Amino acid sequence: MTKKLYVGNLSYSSTQEQIRTLFEQAGEVVEVSLISDRETGRSKGFGFVEMATEEAAQEAIKRFNGYSLDARPLTVNEARPREDRGGGFGSGGPRRDSRPGGGGNRGGGERRNRF
Repeated sequence: MTKKLYVGNLSYSSTQEQIRTLFEQAGEVVEVSLISDRETGRSKGFGFVEMATEEAAQEAIKRFNGYSLDARPLTVNEARPREDRGGGFGSGGPRRDSRPGGGGNRGGGERRNRF
């Protein structure tokens, strides 16, 4: 059974081939997916590596969590299932700002929904 790993703190110049070559040292790699911004196409500095077996995944975590790649210590751990973030505008709930007493409204005191 395959196991998906999260790989974070990647250099923006890291390539899928570079990550695949690295992780193949721990076992068979099924898929490498680096995440990029939809609008700019620029890397977001993280991605996912799917290992062929649980054993290979654990070996990759042991070897590469904290491993320095392009002078950056990698974060490697088991990927968590993607959370349903809902869809469309306003699905994240009411916005709040960081001003004292701020609930997003300019008055700063009471909170009220914007919709």
